[in-house]
Amino acid sequence: MSKPRKPNDLSRRSFLKTSAAGVAGAAGVNSFFINHAWAQDVVWDGEPFDAGGATLRLNEWGGFWEEAQREAIINEFEKTFNCTVAYDSAFPWFPKYVAGGPQNPSHNVGNWNLNEIIKLNRIGDFFLTVDEMKESIPNAADLWDFAFGSGLGATWGFGQYAYAYRTDLVNPAPTSFKDFWRPELAGKRATYITSNGLQQVFFMTAAAEWGKDQYDMEAGFEAMRSAMPMKISDFTGNMQTLVERGEVEMGVQWEGEIFLQMDKGIPVAPFTWERKPILTQTLSVSRYSDPVEKKLALAYVNAKLDPEYQTKMAETFYLRPTNKKSVLPELLTNKGVKNSGDALDGLWIPDWNWYLDNEDDIVETVNEIFSS
Repeated sequence: MSKPRKPNDLSRRSFLKTSAAGVAGAAGVNSFFINHAWAQDVVWDGEPFDAGGATLRLNEWGGFWEEAQREAIINEFEKTFNCTVAYDSAFPWFPKYVAGGPQNPSHNVGNWNLNEIIKLNRIGDFFLTVDEMKESIPNAADLWDFAFGSGLGATWGFGQYAYAYRTDLVNPAPTSFKDFWRPELAGKRATYITSNGLQQVFFMTAAAEWGKDQYDMEAGFEAMRSAMPMKISDFTGNMQTLVERGEVEMGVQWEGEIFLQMDKGIPVAPFTWERKPILTQTLSVSRYSDPVEKKLALAYVNAKLDPEYQTKMAETFYLRPTNKKSVLPELLTNKGVKNSGDALDGLWIPDWNWYLDNEDDIVETVNEIFSS
């Protein structure tokens, strides 16, 4: 995870402008690539094929996540399609995509959170649209409509944002998003570093709850100031540890991590935020991959949209599926989770374009607040 930016560091805005200029320059020489292999339309018919030992370049999360993907999909996928999956877990992937530009993609298929995909789309034509993906991905027909809400990828798993709170230490239990700011929780509450998407959503939600709407940046800053002192975590696994130790009595989290701790017997429970933002696992396919790699990417996405795979990921990571046919395991149903159209009512995806437009100012100010 990135550290707070120093005054003399290259700002994200400068980086984006430089990157965008490079992408625009590449677009100016499109005629050079007119006979390139990726200029051909690629359609996958849904059937296994021999990729002749080709390499599928994939970006996904590492650690136990990678182990689970290899066991659930990748090992069999490599045998079925006669290919090798080059697995890149070294986040962030954004600069790697930018370095090659849309026409020389660093990866053929990606699994990540929505904000990074939107950020890349703002500076270049990196990904297939969802309509293009649907044409060659049979399992896409069985997904709930919201899974394609980004227009840039297919969401296969998600969970709602919530506070993880210690049931033995927080009394009374929280009933409002604003309960995070209770005076007795000073120094015992926690959020994340500014490069973590959970903090970004927390900031926008706080702006909306304490101000006029999610665009009320000053209200968001004041909410962060008012929450200090608080602990700052880098990732969700570390937040789990802080909550388990009792160092944090209430922390920003997503429901799956909380459900896991509950089933381990840790005295913790979720409070789901009223606005119901969601943390997504979303798949992208690089538009300008060579034909064989592009077909492999479509096949990989199809495997992740399979209802049985999504059920397995629900069992492993407590992720809610997006395939209508996926059967929820008991570890989710016994917590009131349903896989139905009604279960998705009221879900909120914040305006990521607004956040990205203002990211430099938000990051700089919030980092100053956190370090004060």
